Amino acid sequence: MDKGDGVSAALARVAARWGLEAPARDQLAVLLAHMERDDRAPTTVRDPAVGVDMHIADSLVALDFEPVRAAATIADLGSGPGFPGLALAVARGDCEVRLLESQSRKCAYLEDSIARAGIQNARVVCARAEEWTAGASANDVVTARAVGPQPVVLEYAAPLLRLGGTLVDWRGARVADEERAAARAAHELGVTLVGIEEVQPFEGARDRHLHLYMKVRDTPARFPRRAGMARKRPLGG
Repeated sequence: MDKGDGVSAALARVAARWGLEAPARDQLAVLLAHMERDDRAPTTVRDPAVGVDMHIADSLVALDFEPVRAAATIADLGSGPGFPGLALAVARGDCEVRLLESQSRKCAYLEDSIARAGIQNARVVCARAEEWTAGASANDVVTARAVGPQPVVLEYAAPLLRLGGTLVDWRGARVADEERAAARAAHELGVTLVGIEEVQPFEGARDRHLHLYMKVRDTPARFPRRAGMARKRPLGG
């Protein structure tokens, strides 16, 4: 079996796990091929044989959770190479996915990825999370994968969620001190932790968790703070 056949077989297994049809599988293959060939791809994992697991399966594991399966709007924070946002857009063709990215070079890469794969329900928002006023209280789900410390992610996400909306935050091994700081930040922002779920998106995956937070009350008007303050002076310290 050559490399291309191996990638196709791996994608078929991923598609079967999450009930994706052949057209969706083909779009995911285009995303992986584009990531391998385009020097602008903002990731160190560009080999499709590795990306099937590290990008595609790791993104789609969020479909195990009802808020993601039911969402009409998803905002993907710091979308970078497009994961989890583009993978979820392919899997959830009836959902509008906004890829929130502040760096113009990455935005151009994302626009090209969308065009090449023919993804109709995803659009790029080239802006900082703190400055995306059109997204305020407008999203059923906010996703964040490798964006930053959890209190920072919470401050970015809370103003963008509608009441009852869910933040899905990808994390590795659990860190007690960070979880305590996140709990304090969450209380201040109007969100509450509803679960920390250990997941295994692919064989051999270890120490992977999705942290799910629900917005239970309006985020105070002082949030978001001006650009950069969430990282400079994180909540929950």
